[in-house]
Amino acid sequence: MATSAVVGDKYRSYLTEEDLKTTNWRSGPPNYDFVNKLFEEGRTKIWPAGSLEERVQNLVKTWEMELVHKASPEDYKTLDAEKFILGVNGKRYYTLEEAKKVGGGYNVFLQTSLPAPLRLYNPDEETFDSSQKAFTTTFPRGFAIEILQVYSGPPLIAFKFRHWGYMEGPFKGHDPTGELVEFFGTAVFELDEHSKMVKVEFFFDRGELLAGLTKGKTSDGSSTGCPFMS
Repeated sequence: MATSAVVGDKYRSYLTEEDLKTTNWRSGPPNYDFVNKLFEEGRTKIWPAGSLEERVQNLVKTWEMELVHKASPEDYKTLDAEKFILGVNGKRYYTLEEAKKVGGGYNVFLQTSLPAPLRLYNPDEETFDSSQKAFTTTFPRGFAIEILQVYSGPPLIAFKFRHWGYMEGPFKGHDPTGELVEFFGTAVFELDEHSKMVKVEFFFDRGELLAGLTKGKTSDGSSTGCPFMS
């Protein structure tokens, strides 16, 4: 698993001074100061240094950092770019190339079989950039994640997580509420003999997230927040 960075972010590996210089970044090196502050103020668990839980938590944060901010799969260090597949809620698996085609990130995690008129967030209409803008606007202080429990260690890591932020910006026409928005889920990370991820699967209720983002009034004064309309 990824080890702690010598210099840089204390929760994410591969952000040393050398990494910052040699990595091909999408929009320059990331800065996690705001979300780290949110994480430290809102986490419910503080894991001992060097514990399995801390190592898994840092691995998850590092993996997310690489997928969102690194422009080239050749720079990924947490996973095997040729073998890696990602699945959500027991449905289809995406290779890195397939995930890229649908806009990656939020668009992969928020896939839905609902008819388009019922989608509060429609990944088919979003790009990588538009989806990132939507959520960074909604969560200006970041969208933090913590590990609540680790059920098994490598090479097959199973864990429970919590993801949260404060809706301090608009989302798809809905006014900000300032309220805490959070959801919970589980995940399984499969590592190979080189401690590189080859398979990742998440399980969570996307409606739990989207319902919290649609409580605010819309421009016509209505509120359409509804868990099943996700």
